[in-house]
Amino acid sequence: MPTAADLDAAIRDVPDFPKPGILFKDITPILGDPDLFKTSLELLAETANGEKIDKVVGIDARGFIFAAGVAHILGAGFVPVRKKGKLPWTTHQMAYSLEYGEDIVEIHADAVKPGEKILLVDDLLATGGTAAAAIKLLKALDADIVGISFLIELTDINGRDALAHPDVHSILSY
Repeated sequence: MPTAADLDAAIRDVPDFPKPGILFKDITPILGDPDLFKTSLELLAETANGEKIDKVVGIDARGFIFAAGVAHILGAGFVPVRKKGKLPWTTHQMAYSLEYGEDIVEIHADAVKPGEKILLVDDLLATGGTAAAAIKLLKALDADIVGISFLIELTDINGRDALAHPDVHSILSY
C-alpha cells in the first residue's frame, strides 16, 4: 500500500498558477492513480481516530472528491458546503474574506442535525477562510465537529490559526 510519502512524490508543483507568484500543488496525479487515491482517502478517514462519524462535510469543490470517499469508508453521510447559489434547497450562508474581496458558502439548512458528529474534509488548507466559514455554518446547525482534515496544508500561511479547533489534521505539509 502506498504511503503519505508516495502521495507527496506524486503531487506536481505548477509555478505561477493560477496567477504569478503562486506555486500550485496539483493533486490530479493522486486522483488518477487508483492506489494513491485510495491511500489518500484511507489516511483522511484515519483522522476520525475511531470516532463514530455521522456526516463527512466536504468543501466546494475539490473537497467533495475526498469527503465523499471518506464518508463511504466511515459509513457516514456526505454533506456538501458549496459556493453561493449552487444548492437547490433552503440554505444557511456564511461570508468569508478572500485575498481581494469576499465570497459566500452555503449549506442546506437540514443537512446536519443538532449533535451529529462531523468530520470536515477539504483538499487544501491555505488561509483557512473557507474552512472557517464552513465551521461557522456547522456550529450554527449545532453540529459536533469531531475533526477537520486536509490532504495538504501550506504551513507558512498559518491557516490553522483561523480554524480555532483543537483537532486539525493534514496528511501532507509544505
